[in-house]
Amino acid sequence: MKVLKEPEKKSGYATNFFKEDETLLHILKEKLPPAFFDYAVEKLTAYGAQCAGPIDERAKYTDREGQPVLKQYDRYGEEVSEVWVNSGYKQTVKESYGTGMVGYVHKEIPELGRKGNYIYSYAQGYLLSQTEPGFYCPVTLSMATAYLLDHYGNEEIKKRFLPHVCATNADEELYEGATFLTERQGGSDVGANVVRAVKEEGQYRLYGEKYFASNAGQCGVAMVLARKEGAKEGTRGLTLFAVPWKQDNGELNHLRIRRLKDKLGVRAVPSGEVEFDGSVAYVVGDESKGFYYMMEALNLSRICNAVASSGIMKRAYEEAKQYAMAREAFGQKLIDLPMIQQTLSQLKAKLEVEVAAIFDLVELYDKVVAGEASDSAVILHRLYIALLKKESAENAIHFAHEAIELHGGNGYIEDFITPRLLRDAQVLTVWEGTANILGQELIRLVNKFSADELFINQTFDRFALLAKGEQTALVEVKFAEVKQQLEQFAKAEPLVQQLQAKPLMEKMAHLYESVIALEYAQKFKGKYEAIAELYLKQTWGNADGEGTRVLELSKIVI
Repeated sequence: MKVLKEPEKKSGYATNFFKEDETLLHILKEKLPPAFFDYAVEKLTAYGAQCAGPIDERAKYTDREGQPVLKQYDRYGEEVSEVWVNSGYKQTVKESYGTGMVGYVHKEIPELGRKGNYIYSYAQGYLLSQTEPGFYCPVTLSMATAYLLDHYGNEEIKKRFLPHVCATNADEELYEGATFLTERQGGSDVGANVVRAVKEEGQYRLYGEKYFASNAGQCGVAMVLARKEGAKEGTRGLTLFAVPWKQDNGELNHLRIRRLKDKLGVRAVPSGEVEFDGSVAYVVGDESKGFYYMMEALNLSRICNAVASSGIMKRAYEEAKQYAMAREAFGQKLIDLPMIQQTLSQLKAKLEVEVAAIFDLVELYDKVVAGEASDSAVILHRLYIALLKKESAENAIHFAHEAIELHGGNGYIEDFITPRLLRDAQVLTVWEGTANILGQELIRLVNKFSADELFINQTFDRFALLAKGEQTALVEVKFAEVKQQLEQFAKAEPLVQQLQAKPLMEKMAHLYESVIALEYAQKFKGKYEAIAELYLKQTWGNADGEGTRVLELSKIVI
C-alpha cells in the first residue's frame, strides 16, 4: 500500500470554499439583482479564501487547544465572570462580522446603497460553516438578536443596541447577541420558565437562572424571556427583555456565569449557566408577546441551523473526495473503486439538492420578513423550516460518518477535520429543536392551519410546470403516495399523529427536494440532470440495483 500524499492544492475547494461552488453561484445569480450579484461574488470569493485558509487554521486551534475559559474572579477576589477567547478567535470575529453577515440584513451596504438580505447572509454562513460551525452559533444568535430588536423594539431600544449588534467596522463597537431561553426545570418547555422580572424604581430587573446560555461572556446584549410579577402561567405570561451584559459604567450588569458547559462539539462558542441578580432589563415590544417574538427568532435560527448542517455536509464530502483522490490502495486510487464512486456520488447528489432546497426556503423567508408573503406562504415557510432543519441536521451526521469511514483509521484521528465535523454535527439535531419538537410543529401546523393542504397544493403547482419525462413520472407516483398519507395524517387520532409525524416529515422533505432537483435539471441541464436522476434513484428507487447506470452518473456527479 502506497503512502498517502497530500493532494495538490490547485484553484478550487482546497484554497477557496466559494470559487468553484457552481450550485451556490447559480443560486445567487437567480435570486440577487445584477449589481448585488456582482458585489456578492467579489466579497464571497474573498471570504471563501479566508474560510479555507486562516479561519480554518484558527478553528482547529480553538477546538483543540484554545477553547473559551471562564475567569470568575480578578486578582483582588472580585467576581468578574469574564470569558477568555484566544486571539485567533477574536480575529475571526472581526473578519466575519465585518462582512456584514449580520449587519447588512438591517442596514445599507455602502457600495450598493441598499440593504442586504438573507440570501446573501446565509451564503456567507454556508462558507463559514464549512470551517467553523461552532463560531456560526454566535453569529446565529447575533442575527436573532438583530431581528428581534429591529422588528419589535421601540425607537429607544433600537437606538441603544441595534447599531452595535449590526456593527461592521472599527468605528462601531460590536455587541454580539445572545438568546437565553433554556432553564433547568423547563428545557424545551419554555412555558415552565421561572426567571422573574421585577419592577424596581421604574426599571425592570431580572432574577433567576438560564441554564444553557450560549455566547455567555461574549455577548454585549442578550434577549431574555422572563415572567413579570403577577403574569399568567405558561408561555402567555412571558415578556421579552433586552439585557446588556455590562452597565454603562463598564461593570457587570448584576449577573454572573456559574460555569461553562463542557460540550462534545462546537467548542468555539462559550455556553454557560448564567445567574441574574437584579440585572437591568428593557422590555422589547408588547409585554404579552415575548414567547411569540422569540419563536419568530427561532425560525430564523432554525434556518441558520440548516445552513450550518449543509456547510458540514459540504466539508465532509470535499474532504472525503480529496482523500479518495490522494489515497492509493491495492494498486489503484480509492476514487477509481466503484464502491467509493457510488458513495461519493450519492453524497454529492444529496448535498447539491439540499443546498438548493435550503436557499429556495431562504428566498421565501426574505419575502416573509419583508411582509411580502401571503398568509398561506407564511405557514408554508414555517413548515419548510421544520422539514429542512430536521433533514439537514440528520444528514450532517450521516455525511460526517461517511467521511470518517472513507478515511479509514485516519478519519478517527484528530489530525484530520473529520472527528470535529462529527462532533459539531451532532448538536445540530438538538439545537433549535429536536426531531421530536419539530414533529410537534408539523402536527400543530396541520391541525391548526391545514399546512398539509398548502404543502400539497404548492408541490402540485410547481410540479405542473415541469416538462414530463421518466424522472417526473417517478416523482408523480411518490407525490400521490405522500398526498394520501398526509390526508390520512390530518384526520388521524392524536396518538397516531404522534407516531407518524417524524417519518412523514422525512417523506415530505424528500418530495420537496425532488421537485427542486427536477427544476434544476431542467433549468441548468448537464450535471444537474445527472444529479437529479441519481438523487431520485437513491431516494425513491433502487440505485443499488442499477449498478452500470449509477456508475455512469457517478462519473458525472463527482
